[in-house]
Amino acid sequence: MDYSTVISNSKVTGSSANTAPSAAQQAQDTQDRFLKMLVAQMKNQDPMNPMDNAQVTSQMAQIQTVTGISNLNDNIKALGSQFGQMQALQSVSLVGREVLVPGNKLSWNPETAKAQGSFEISSPADAVKLEVLAPSGAVVDTVQLGAQGAGVHDFDWNSDKFDAKSGYSFRITASKGASVLSSTSYAHDRVMAVNTDGSKLRLQLQNVGLVDYSSVKRVD
Repeated sequence: MDYSTVISNSKVTGSSANTAPSAAQQAQDTQDRFLKMLVAQMKNQDPMNPMDNAQVTSQMAQIQTVTGISNLNDNIKALGSQFGQMQALQSVSLVGREVLVPGNKLSWNPETAKAQGSFEISSPADAVKLEVLAPSGAVVDTVQLGAQGAGVHDFDWNSDKFDAKSGYSFRITASKGASVLSSTSYAHDRVMAVNTDGSKLRLQLQNVGLVDYSSVKRVD
């Protein structure tokens, strides 16, 4: 008897049901069907040419392997659910904290009375230029940040002449010699709440709104 036939029949039966059975139930149904077929085959075998013991053992090993895989899948799903719940509980401690997320919006720092932002470059730069953009997109200020090493860098912008609370953004241009280096801009924002709706854990930020927890670059 070919065990693959049992598996194929099990899939057809499961797909015809109105509600799909669980993985554990499918494994149990498949095992029951296999054992019934095996018993029927042994009852109707040729007495002069009985089934080989090795063949029976091999087929029994197949059913145990499939059942074990099904149980393992259920256990992994349960662990994944528990991990998600633990992650949600741990993320509650982020409420009120400042985080770094991809974006180019300047944030107002009341302690320094300056606007702030961050950027990341993958390799050292000879020169880094900061351009501050008004909500209209016009450049209102340009600051030379000088040479910078690889990694994440924070900066403060003295906004005495401008209302930095009005939604200013920034643009970074990093260069090494005549080559322009790639850079990633980050915005500072404050976590207001944790959202666990759906399959993804999200953070509700004060300015940016909802972002995936995985997008957080740094927690301050």
